[in-house]
Amino acid sequence: MAQYSFGSGNLILVPLASAVSTPVSFNALQDMSLDFKFDKKTLHGQKQFPLAVARGKGSIEGKFKDASVNSALFNSVFFGDVGAPGQLLAAINEAGAIPSSTAYTITVANAAAFSTDGGVRYADTGAPFTKVAAAPTAGQYSVSAAGVYTFAAADAGKGVVLSYTYTATTGGVVTTITNKDMGSAPLFKAIYTTAYQSKRLTIQLNSCMVDDLKLSAKNDDYSIPEMSFSAFADAAGNVGIVSVTE
Repeated sequence: MAQYSFGSGNLILVPLASAVSTPVSFNALQDMSLDFKFDKKTLHGQKQFPLAVARGKGSIEGKFKDASVNSALFNSVFFGDVGAPGQLLAAINEAGAIPSSTAYTITVANAAAFSTDGGVRYADTGAPFTKVAAAPTAGQYSVSAAGVYTFAAADAGKGVVLSYTYTATTGGVVTTITNKDMGSAPLFKAIYTTAYQSKRLTIQLNSCMVDDLKLSAKNDDYSIPEMSFSAFADAAGNVGIVSVTE
């Protein structure tokens, strides 16, 4: 019986930074493609058709989309940085009310971990406030590094919504993207495998590098990160393995 392939299969990337690097599995693989191609060199004489055809330079280009988002995607596979425990979180449109009497200030809920101001709007109209350094007038505000927002007496008693970022020391992974030297990139071994009707296709590429990461979002759909990578020979001169049942 002939062998066929069906479905997106499974993809595992094994970082090559050290012998104990943790493999990265993609458990929500949407699609995967590999493009093996060569330059074609033709030799012509005086006739229309070539006397000989030969292969020139070759390349292996891969692309995959996976719906899962995890820190290893950014750390060991793409940026090559090391994540630290914590999170950068965002409060969007946190409700607040400007006091009716002095001081006309609002301390946000996450003031102890306040990071970056994201703006203020009137709760009833959605009109934005203008940020100033100090002494705000009607429709203006100032904010301190401690997450305290100050408003004008002219806006006393009005409802507002505030947006800002804040940090947490637990519950996630924070990756600081560093500016590395040209040519620096994490390398990995790629293993793609798929089975259909008890017959398996497995392709292993010994040395790979991601050259493109796309993150997109839609109003009514899932965000599907997309990566492109290139494969090349390892130190022993081997590019990889293709294994089939038939």
